[in-house]
Amino acid sequence: MGLRLRPVDTSFYDLFTQSANHLVGGAELLAEMLSETSDKAGVAERMRAAEHAADETTHEIVKKVNSTFVTPFDREDIYALGSGLDDVMDMMDEAVDLILLYEVESLPPELSEQVEVLQRCAELTASAMPRLQSMKSLDDYWIEINRLENTGDRNHRRTLAKLFSGEYPTIEVLKLKDIVESLEGAIDAFEKVANTVEQIAVKES
Repeated sequence: MGLRLRPVDTSFYDLFTQSANHLVGGAELLAEMLSETSDKAGVAERMRAAEHAADETTHEIVKKVNSTFVTPFDREDIYALGSGLDDVMDMMDEAVDLILLYEVESLPPELSEQVEVLQRCAELTASAMPRLQSMKSLDDYWIEINRLENTGDRNHRRTLAKLFSGEYPTIEVLKLKDIVESLEGAIDAFEKVANTVEQIAVKES
């Protein structure tokens, strides 16, 4: 493709990095929520505040797109990336909220494995966002996210098998299944973010 001049303004990259850092904090709160000794109401309150902060960053990204004449890459890709990062936070917030609302006291240990996957995805995404400016060394990011998503799928299937093994009362199965699906949704949302980054990198190469 022909020479494309990119704007010097780094604010889009800063906002994407800020958005991804919200996800690191959200994953940490999710891990804290799974602890049997955690103050679940307190963690849920902090998660709501974190989700609100993430929403504000998403709004800033949208506002920036709408007010910027020359964007660093296609507007639809900026919208997709901002929306994808926001979706991850929404799913993690949903999982925390369900644990509180359902008053779940004991969670299957398999859920901790899923949260570890989420934490790793969040860390990788936060480290990848600043590299959007140079579009370098990003292939390792989406390859590893894809691998983690496959790990999450396997964990998801094992967790569902345990839930339906007869070990849990029916009402607990229903509650836990909703939480399990929220965690799976968050991991899938991370993969969508990575796919968007890959699409951007291909277009810009």
